[in-house]
Amino acid sequence: MANKTAGLSQEERDAVKQRAAELRAEEKAGKSRAAGEKAVREAIAALPDEDRVLAEGIDRIVTEVAPHLVPKTWYGFPSYADANGKIVVFFKAASKFTSRYATLGFEESAQLDDGDLWVTSFAVIALTPQSEKTIADYVRKAAG
Repeated sequence: MANKTAGLSQEERDAVKQRAAELRAEEKAGKSRAAGEKAVREAIAALPDEDRVLAEGIDRIVTEVAPHLVPKTWYGFPSYADANGKIVVFFKAASKFTSRYATLGFEESAQLDDGDLWVTSFAVIALTPQSEKTIADYVRKAAG
């Protein structure tokens, strides 16, 4: 019997291939904001309805509270990077790995450090006024 944890799942292999394609596309187009915005819009448009609504809302929030972050895709996820090209925040659709919820994640460059324990991701199932405020607060802090 094969050990299922020994290798990558099909979804993970697809994500790695997606990342390689993103890097090739960035190299070809240059790492411009316009190319990143286009890639993020296309990634969001390709999502199933429930994920698309969340991704559009998160894109709107990030654009409003941290306009200096540069949109780009990262493993197929709508993501936003700092001036050094490091991912700060990303949205992982529930449909990407057939999860029961979408994820709003923050990478190390977000520097959300708060003592010995801090949040690096949230499960997201709906955008409400309160969840949008929480997202905005974290993105604002993460974006510096």
